[in-house]
Amino acid sequence: MSLLVDLFGYLSIVLHGLTIVAQSMTLGGVLFLVLLARPFAHRLAEGDAILRGATRITLYSAVAMTVVEILGNGLQVAVLMQTVDLPFLDVMQANFAVAALVKVACAALIVLLLATRGAPDRATGLVLLALGAVELAAATMTTHAAARLQPSLLLLAVEWLHQLGAAIWIGGIPCFVLALARVQDGAGWRLVGARFSRLSMAGVGCILLSGTTMFIVYIGSLPAFYGTAFGVMVGAKIAMFGMLLALGAANFLVTERLRRDPRASVVRMKRFAEVEIGIGFSIFFAAASLTSVPPAVDLTQDRVTWQEILQRNAPVWPRLASPDHDALAIPELQAQLDREAQQHHQAVSPASVPGDGVLPPRNAEDIAWSEYNHHWAGLFVILIGGLALLSQASARRPWLRWARHWPLVFIGLALFLLLRSDPEVWPLGDEDFMAAFRDVEVLQHRIFVVLILVFALFEWAVRTGRLRSQRAALVFPLMVAAGGALLLTHSHQIANVKDAMLIELTHTPLAIAGIAAGWARWLELRLPGKGSRIAGWTWPLCFVLVGVILLWYREA
Repeated sequence: MSLLVDLFGYLSIVLHGLTIVAQSMTLGGVLFLVLLARPFAHRLAEGDAILRGATRITLYSAVAMTVVEILGNGLQVAVLMQTVDLPFLDVMQANFAVAALVKVACAALIVLLLATRGAPDRATGLVLLALGAVELAAATMTTHAAARLQPSLLLLAVEWLHQLGAAIWIGGIPCFVLALARVQDGAGWRLVGARFSRLSMAGVGCILLSGTTMFIVYIGSLPAFYGTAFGVMVGAKIAMFGMLLALGAANFLVTERLRRDPRASVVRMKRFAEVEIGIGFSIFFAAASLTSVPPAVDLTQDRVTWQEILQRNAPVWPRLASPDHDALAIPELQAQLDREAQQHHQAVSPASVPGDGVLPPRNAEDIAWSEYNHHWAGLFVILIGGLALLSQASARRPWLRWARHWPLVFIGLALFLLLRSDPEVWPLGDEDFMAAFRDVEVLQHRIFVVLILVFALFEWAVRTGRLRSQRAALVFPLMVAAGGALLLTHSHQIANVKDAMLIELTHTPLAIAGIAAGWARWLELRLPGKGSRIAGWTWPLCFVLVGVILLWYREA
């Protein structure tokens, strides 16, 4: 139980992100069933197949939502009982617990209806819509609007509208992709594409209206936008929302082309819709991260000023020489404690205990150590991006075929991070390798190392022909995009709020560039012709950009 308490903050963000994904897919599936699949069931030759497929997606999404909601709520209840010593029934009367029970009940009823009745008729569709509305209302009661000292009905309505827009657009795209795969003629593609385009526009309108209102209420000013963690995460959401708008606009153009020529290809629409799903899910994890920080308007102290941002990001030469490990704060403090224990013939006290909730000490050498790590990681990533660009050119220049082994550089990066990211942990430090997993930052670093190793080995096997499966080739872009999304949840255990905020200002662009790189590689694999070639040159450039940002990284 103590380990659960230690990791609560990070696990709650990840589970909340999964909950938002499952919730949006469930509600998006319900809306797709009622507003598109059922009305078109008899107008399209493939209508029944689309209806059955969309029903399955909605059913599985509702099952997933039931599971992750129970896990997330169970985690919060368990931690609250452990930390404040409240009985179970008292905890279950809290607003978050009541809202979770309502959401679980709604999701379970959706599962029951779809499992027993199959594709919904008109009456069942109305019941599903009602359950979705109640579920959204319950979800709204766990947002910033409900947590304010004086909750506003207007803000609650805006939060409800925001989640509805995300469900209509992003949550409905998986069903839309399925429908595009089932339909086999231009007239059907045009019908499905036109209807979903209108639904998406409604969703975009809901998001823009509610998002603008929340920006004004929760942020309120430009300094709060760039000077707080809340504002930076909102900026990340805006950047990814812009990507979605560009992809959606491209798909709208394909729909219009189908009006003029039913024989026009819809491959680009299918592939762009797949990428919309991935970027949309990344936005959901950014939204989950927002729940862990107060609205910018409420954080009037310790905001980062524009001058501090410029000063921190002024060009300096990368730090390529590492400080001595013994000069770091924890080894230095441990050496002092060892001497004192020896003098007084007492047991040695550890300088730092993983997961004890106390921020570890830091000195100038710790800052230099971290900067060294980031700068060398930047050189690794620039090398990877450069070799990947050479590999792209090897199609016309066979003598560059050696560059196809560029994924192996990732293994060196992973080993470097495993060794250097947490100097207090074995093999450099005294902390046990497994015990250190109680520390959230160590856990996140280990997850990133595993991700890097997995996609490095898969991509190298694909590049060298050892794996010829098309699905195996998709591991690399999915892992890169997932790493970027997880980076949005990454945090540093630093006591100084401004320093932590300035670091986040660097990590957020890294996350966005990683997400862009992963989905550009996906498009290279999935698109034909010119689109594939453009995407093939785009993602290595994103890697180079990531490397440059890492070389620019500073903590002082």
